[in-house]
Amino acid sequence: MHLNLIETVAFAGIVLYAGQGVRWLVPPLARYNIPAPVIGGLLVATALTVSRSAGYTPLTFDTALQSPLMIAFFASIGFAASLSLLRMGGPQVAFFFIASTVLTVLQNVVGVLLTYPLGVPPLFGVLAGSVTLAGGPATGLAFAPLFEQAGVVGAPAIAIAAAMLGIISGGLIGGPVATFLIRRHGLKSQAASLPAAGAAEAHTPSAPGAEESARALLKHVVILLATLWVGGWISQGFKALGVTLPGYIGAMLTAAFLRNLDDRTRWLRLSGPHLEALGGAALSLFITMALMTLELWKLASVALPLLILVTVQVALTAAVCFWPMFRLMGRDYDSAVMGGGLCGFMLGTTANAVANMEALVHKYGPAPRAFLVVPMVGAFFIDFSNAVVITVFLNLFRG
Repeated sequence: MHLNLIETVAFAGIVLYAGQGVRWLVPPLARYNIPAPVIGGLLVATALTVSRSAGYTPLTFDTALQSPLMIAFFASIGFAASLSLLRMGGPQVAFFFIASTVLTVLQNVVGVLLTYPLGVPPLFGVLAGSVTLAGGPATGLAFAPLFEQAGVVGAPAIAIAAAMLGIISGGLIGGPVATFLIRRHGLKSQAASLPAAGAAEAHTPSAPGAEESARALLKHVVILLATLWVGGWISQGFKALGVTLPGYIGAMLTAAFLRNLDDRTRWLRLSGPHLEALGGAALSLFITMALMTLELWKLASVALPLLILVTVQVALTAAVCFWPMFRLMGRDYDSAVMGGGLCGFMLGTTANAVANMEALVHKYGPAPRAFLVVPMVGAFFIDFSNAVVITVFLNLFRG
């Protein structure tokens, strides 16, 4: 049976909620922050792979909306990239951002060097490097078509496998790395408990009415669509210049320009929560649709090289957290907690980073500086620099 465009999106939505149900039924999946779209999409991909091996395909999909959904998500990331926000975080945010960007370069350099003894293409090492580790499943799936065009067979399946290994690893090692630093150096939280929020809540303005909320949501949908439109022109311009870039770069740059223009002028009066909600919905549906059509059988021949590559990358990230990053960020308690967060988002996702840090502060005490710096870099700024790093390596090593 072939599902048309609308039926495919509806089916993806059902699969997404099925993934949430499985996540609730199997607590370790939630503990290690495995996203619900990944769970649901992989279940469908596995079922289709099994049916394919039996000689028939029960479902085919119209994935025309998959790319626009992906671009919409990265545009929402662009809207979050505020220079004023970066300045507000101070030098520590800048240092942490620069150091994280250097680590993305190291991930790719190490990945490329390992491909030669493993006998796989150099771009395989980049795909199992910052593309899927620092970038996560969304960046991996966004770049996968470009890597497949450049000669990496089965790039989408490799991308999601590397991303899943990274997410699990980031959840496993972040806490132990930070705990070792805290105990080794006898570190203690210096933050006083935050005051109760009751007084502030008393002055919270009432929630907007339904009509006002509907107008605000519609405005942000239109702004997001216009951003995709203008971004498409910019991406076509890069393509005409012969520069290989993922399709979302134009929209991401447009969104970042609009956000910083709005910070200065307030012409658009952008709402972060509205754009974040739209981007999150687009991401969930994009990942679900991408994984439903994943060709899992292409992983068989590269399973061992992939496992070796990710294992070395995990060791590299832990080593960076143990020494240079800890010293750079101040050698104090917050720096150790940042190390746990760095393991989370440089191997998995920002959700991993926050979960690692929450477990640490629950046991050892507040780390407000870590919770300011790590989510700001992991959720917003690293996506920009990582896209540049990936693009450079892709153009250097493409056949």
